[in-house]
Amino acid sequence: MQVILFDGVCNLCNGSVNWLIDHDKKNQFKYASLQSAYGQSVVKKLGLEDNYMGTVILEDDGKGYTHSDAVLQIARDLGGIYSLAVVFYIVPKFIRNFFYKLVADNRYKWFGKQESCRIPSPELKSKFLD
Repeated sequence: MQVILFDGVCNLCNGSVNWLIDHDKKNQFKYASLQSAYGQSVVKKLGLEDNYMGTVILEDDGKGYTHSDAVLQIARDLGGIYSLAVVFYIVPKFIRNFFYKLVADNRYKWFGKQESCRIPSPELKSKFLD
């Protein structure tokens, strides 16, 4: 099972999840906020540092991907034209993550945040883990 963990109060993150739900034609991803009990258990299991809230995490059968690696893995797994994003693996990880962290560090300032985590609609409830 592939689970995408995201900052549940971040508008950019919530918008990205909405986009992924719309484009996940294979219905392969589940979602959980990093603030949820499930999210906290994954963070602990993967041994992530204190600044984990600044990254999206892709949990794929017990393996964890963070930062730009998570984004590229998600794009690859979406398939179609999105899988072409793997070409960015030629860019050194420290450069990819520099730009990832630039956006992540400014996400609230640029995109805003909500007071509480997203509550999925009844139609989407099955895609979210608590």
